[in-house]
Amino acid sequence: MSTDTTVSPLRQRMIEDMAARKLGAHSQRSHIYSCKHFAAFLKRSPDTATADDIRRFQLHLAEADLSIGNRNRIMTGVKFLFRVTLRRHDLAAEIYHLKEPERLPLTMSPNEAERLLTMAGSLRNEVMLSLGYGCGLRAGEIVRLKDGDIDSAQMIIRIVQGKGRKDRHVMLPPELLVSLRQWWKVRPTRFDAGVPAGARWLFPGRRQGLHLTYRQLSRLFHESAAAAGITKRVSLQSLRHSFATDLLEKGIDIRYIQALLGHSKLDTTARYTRVATGRIAAIDSPLKHLGPKHRRPRKKRRSPRAT
Repeated sequence: MSTDTTVSPLRQRMIEDMAARKLGAHSQRSHIYSCKHFAAFLKRSPDTATADDIRRFQLHLAEADLSIGNRNRIMTGVKFLFRVTLRRHDLAAEIYHLKEPERLPLTMSPNEAERLLTMAGSLRNEVMLSLGYGCGLRAGEIVRLKDGDIDSAQMIIRIVQGKGRKDRHVMLPPELLVSLRQWWKVRPTRFDAGVPAGARWLFPGRRQGLHLTYRQLSRLFHESAAAAGITKRVSLQSLRHSFATDLLEKGIDIRYIQALLGHSKLDTTARYTRVATGRIAAIDSPLKHLGPKHRRPRKKRRSPRAT
């Protein structure tokens, strides 16, 4: 695999293998970058690599002080090359992944979420942020919404081919439906010509046929958070986390929350039980069941006088 801009036969084969397996564009770019990184380290084509080369490369990544996530991402791309494209399962077996530290999702309180939406700056921004906080949508799902995905008759929103290529339904709050209808009246229509009803972007971008980008949505979120005086290191994903924890604290069955979020495994949803601060604070401590004498503060014992 060449390290310059020329597409080598090996890289072309890998691109074809990724396309045949329907890997997303982001995954394909990540895998190609990883293999270019490996080729630059070797200073030769990866198809000449040995088990010792792979061991040295993984040591090189560790010494470069890369995060565990970045190291795992790079080695995932290299492993695809050896396992799928080169059919070198012996070399693929030399690749290991590190366990990433588990971090609690960062959430916002209802008061912080209200301040964020108030400071959104425009109707469009408020609607998009409300979709994250009020419906638990991912950022990519928000920007890819089309007018046909809003079903006001059943009061649901259809998420078409979300993460993992899965469709799902989420609720459509009446308050949000009112805002969506207001936005539809003032939404730019310059790119609607020739696009059938039901296939028009709810949040069109600046170019024909394109929707608003994730980067634009992220930027307006951080601007709104700063204007609302939120000092936590929140991100767009925090809206989704806050949605899940709020439902959990209201007693909604965790399997319904799993379906709304589109999680394949219940374990993924269960992590929100660790950040449901309202439920955690309401748990009775064993101290509550002790007798009154154990709950009263003890008097400070006086030291004996010196004789």
